[in-house]
Amino acid sequence: MLKKLLAVSAGLLFTLTVFAATVRTVEWAEQHSDRYIVRKGDTLWDISAHFLRKPWLWPEIWQDNPQVRNPHLIYPGDELVLGGGHVRHGEGSIGPHARISSLEDAVKPIPLSSLKQFLKHARILSEDEYENAPHVVGIEENQLRGTAGQLAYVRGIVAPPGTKFALVRASGRYYDMPPRGEGEPREVYRQTGDWMDGRPGLLWQHGPNEFTLAGNVRFLGYEVLDFGTVEVTRVGDPSSALIVYSDFEVRAGDLVLPIEDKPYDDQYVPHAPARVPDNMRVIAFGDALNVVGPRQVVALSRGAEDGIENGQTFSIYHDGDEVIDQSDYPEGSARRFFHPDDAHVVLPPEFIGHVMVFRTFQRVSYGLVMDAVKPTHIGDFLWDPDHTP
Repeated sequence: MLKKLLAVSAGLLFTLTVFAATVRTVEWAEQHSDRYIVRKGDTLWDISAHFLRKPWLWPEIWQDNPQVRNPHLIYPGDELVLGGGHVRHGEGSIGPHARISSLEDAVKPIPLSSLKQFLKHARILSEDEYENAPHVVGIEENQLRGTAGQLAYVRGIVAPPGTKFALVRASGRYYDMPPRGEGEPREVYRQTGDWMDGRPGLLWQHGPNEFTLAGNVRFLGYEVLDFGTVEVTRVGDPSSALIVYSDFEVRAGDLVLPIEDKPYDDQYVPHAPARVPDNMRVIAFGDALNVVGPRQVVALSRGAEDGIENGQTFSIYHDGDEVIDQSDYPEGSARRFFHPDDAHVVLPPEFIGHVMVFRTFQRVSYGLVMDAVKPTHIGDFLWDPDHTP
């Protein structure tokens, strides 16, 4: 019993020590009010930014409001009370009370209106998930394409008639290569294409090119898009499935996967990561071609396998450009000729903004750019939000 009490005491002491250390780093926003009434349309990020210079420190607001029983669940009409970092008990402050509102009314971590279309369609599959997924092998009457109201024939389905599945098509695959030189980052690639020959055309081919003297290629995952729904009408090999709807024509090679009833996890809070994985970078955009800004989706090169979880917030940085010191090493000068390396200057990384992870897969995650002073580019790297490189 004594050992257990000592262990519990040590754990509490550690928790309090960590919390105290965290509190000392909190910077309150200038001229912030000491009370705030939660409004419809607010997000946890918005509310944190109202009080704190670092919105990812939302747990500090929660700690200072004991009436908030669950940091994930606050509602329009709730009152948050702060005064220089401490709860101000007095007239109008709220004590413990029964919750009447539904979970759907709870304030979300980020604006879902910015993500609805993306959340409905995109997901990442591992190699095994992609290779073993049920797939369309044909359309009724031997047609090349199918639309709503027609039957598709699917191999690999194990479900009773009446079960609905999502129609899915691969849009690309992610992998990263060993660094070209010492100290350089791994290079992340996203292969895309029409993949007219279906799954075989996109399936990751293991071979000699996957193993190099510098290290192994790391496959990150397949990006797929949900584009329709089918309903099983007959079980067999293949099974028959009625195309209920589709955004575009169904063809052989399209995948059939379980429908995600809740693809989005909203039970988390903004917070800083315990550590930032090495060489975590922006590898793709959800709804843009060249650059993105606030409230746009980015794909990130690390996932749950690397310790990434929903709610983690990172700073985005752009690698510093390399320039020539034309002042001390002008073109054609002897100094430039004899010391060409000294003429090259690498500029420091530039801060871009912040991104919060909202959906995590094994080796890839999706984040929403929360704020930015400059556009985000593919290849930009992530850093701890409380520190600079």
